[in-house]
Amino acid sequence: MPGRSSKGGDTAATEYLKDKSSGRLTEVFRPIVHEAMSKVGVTRKYQELSEPIQNLPFGEDLNLNLDDYVTAGALKGLLYKLGEEEKKIRQDPAARGTELLKKVFGGSS
Repeated sequence: MPGRSSKGGDTAATEYLKDKSSGRLTEVFRPIVHEAMSKVGVTRKYQELSEPIQNLPFGEDLNLNLDDYVTAGALKGLLYKLGEEEKKIRQDPAARGTELLKKVFGGSS
């Protein structure tokens, strides 16, 4: 189909968002993730568990940053869900409910 990226196919818009915005999304998500985990004590418990590992030889080379891990997982999940919705929109014209979506994904206005 014209306009689709051979790299992205049915999730070309999601891939574009990922390529262009992942860094900024990570910056925005990380403090939210940190605050949420701190409120329930996850960060403190994780640090207690990971400290002995970091004290092992080469342990300091491991990236055991829980905020980074959870933030990356949250963004991966978000982009996955966006990609699934993008596929639905591309495959089902009825899913293009707004004028903007009709314009972006093709369809009569």
